[in-house]
Amino acid sequence: MLDMTPGQRLARGVARHLASLGFATIEEFVPDRGLRVDVMALGPKSELWVIECKSSRADYLADTKWRGYLEWCDRFFWAVDTDFPTELLPPETGLIIADAYDAEIVRMSPEDKLAPARRKKVIHKYAMNAARRLQSLRHPMA
Repeated sequence: MLDMTPGQRLARGVARHLASLGFATIEEFVPDRGLRVDVMALGPKSELWVIECKSSRADYLADTKWRGYLEWCDRFFWAVDTDFPTELLPPETGLIIADAYDAEIVRMSPEDKLAPARRKKVIHKYAMNAARRLQSLRHPMA
């Protein structure tokens, strides 16, 4: 884990925690051109969560795209470590405290359900992305 960036360590802890809640996750998921979310989570009831991992104040302040992610999920969260100044984060968003091994949802994000057509599009893209990643592991030259 020494070669992981701070954001990747946060994403790992988030993914581990969400797996314990029945979610499947994909890191660095592209829901639409020009957007790349740190973690996209698909829940047991087809709920879609976006989690943005911020390793520092500067990392958070440099993020100008996060509001564009809201239209691609039912719930939006920030994942930060225990040293992050959480007062910077908008109170209307979810908050997860994480490290490389686990995480805890400190503030649940309000739910804003996706329209059925948008949900179908995102889940299809999620499934294709996950399948391609698995295929590239099994058959790297394919």
